[in-house]
Amino acid sequence: MALRQEKDSSTHAPSRAAVNLRDVSLTYGQGVGAAKVLDRVSLEIPEGAFISLIGPSGCGKTTLLRVVADLVQPGSGTVLVLDQSASQVRRSRGYGYVFQSSALLSWRTCRDNVRLPLQVMGWPRARQDEACDTALRTVGLTDAAGRYPFELSGGMQQRVSIARALAFAPRLMLMDEPFGALDEITRDGLNLHLHRLWAEGGMTVIFVTHSISEAAFLSTHIAVMAARPGRIVDTIVSDLPATRTAATR
Repeated sequence: MALRQEKDSSTHAPSRAAVNLRDVSLTYGQGVGAAKVLDRVSLEIPEGAFISLIGPSGCGKTTLLRVVADLVQPGSGTVLVLDQSASQVRRSRGYGYVFQSSALLSWRTCRDNVRLPLQVMGWPRARQDEACDTALRTVGLTDAAGRYPFELSGGMQQRVSIARALAFAPRLMLMDEPFGALDEITRDGLNLHLHRLWAEGGMTVIFVTHSISEAAFLSTHIAVMAARPGRIVDTIVSDLPATRTAATR
């Protein structure tokens, strides 16, 4: 199903699809032990949207995100990401991915954790330095650049993870319950921070969450999934203003 932006000057107005899924199905296993995880999922996500995937555990939210990222391949259906195949976008590093845990390397400083994908991509050292500085400044962690993960709170570690994903300025950000393990106060603060980053950066975000309130606060669109097998049963376009504050919650 297609997600359409309302014509409202208070919201972003993306003009084309950043992600287009058509009849995507995926089954794990074979024979009597086979489990259909996704069943004919169709979803068109406008460029510049912030879409949350919500639904019960086991409904395929993370699997769908991994299909977009080309980390798993569907058994049938088509997947277009940024007008390319998912594999092309993965190979060209066209998206940033933030996991449920920060997945930082303990022996590297914050700055060097952010630097890691830039090193893999072969960026010149000076360009790496500039991108690291910009990304850490964006998430408010300039002063923590030389610290190690064990010296940071859980919320700060996740901000480093977001900075690492932002460092190469991707057009698409994939986020798999990045704040699920955090306390509510920290989570609410990071929600505000993430929304500001999205509003200022103009990227498309696909965000997996179990929290209805988090989805409602952050999103321009919400896709509701049901399980057994995973499928999209409803889509919602938010009527909240583009600028959201703690009062909005």
